[in-house]
Amino acid sequence: MATVDLLVVIIEIILSKIKNDYFPNSFLDITPVCSVSYALRRVVIDCSVWFTIAFTFDRYVTICCEKLKAKYCTEKTATVVLATTGNLLCLKNIPIYFRFVPYKIVNNVSWYCSNSDAYNDDPVWRGFNNFEKILTPILPFGLILFLNALTVRHIIVASHVRQGLKCQSKGDTSRDREMESRRQCVVLLFAISGSFIFMWLWYILYYFDADDPLDSDGEYIFKQFAYMLRNLNCCTSAIVYVASLPRFRENLRNPLEAIFT
Repeated sequence: MATVDLLVVIIEIILSKIKNDYFPNSFLDITPVCSVSYALRRVVIDCSVWFTIAFTFDRYVTICCEKLKAKYCTEKTATVVLATTGNLLCLKNIPIYFRFVPYKIVNNVSWYCSNSDAYNDDPVWRGFNNFEKILTPILPFGLILFLNALTVRHIIVASHVRQGLKCQSKGDTSRDREMESRRQCVVLLFAISGSFIFMWLWYILYYFDADDPLDSDGEYIFKQFAYMLRNLNCCTSAIVYVASLPRFRENLRNPLEAIFT
């Protein structure tokens, strides 16, 4: 997840957004390079989203499926899942390269990327666009909500059972660290899901032309706002997930406490 999110920063933000301001008319604007760059941008964004889903499913299995946990939550399985997901998403984005034609030709060199006429008129391309919308991020929206809802439900049920058993132990008034840990897990799951949904919601609205009632300036601002939040989510999802792990927080807290003690 961290590697893919770093690639999002490099390919989507540095080589795309910042490049236009600091390195205009560079070799990155040559049509074949531009086409490859755009396809890679889609690959890393898709991988960032689907690796997040894979991690969410892994966490669901860890918490809710004791029997499956021993077989699924292994390094070998993680390698297979990530490699398969990454390869499929690379194959899915190969047609993106053939979407563009040169915007202009200068001294027999094709410059910039412009959508071909077939991309705008061909029903196959329209179907591919709809497939892309469903694959990223509409389907991940539903999956992350579903998996986190199941995880939270399992934690709540297990907590009620534990609390009932604890109440049966007479005179047991000690602090229940397990219950506190579970409550923190529920809060973090809601925070993670809420962050993902909020930051991708505006991009989905832009995808479905929710900015049509706005004027030209409003449409431009809405577009840039949607892309900014989408890229921000891709850059921060790994940090949010890792920071939600109790062992990581403990190892981070220990040296900080040592400085003052």
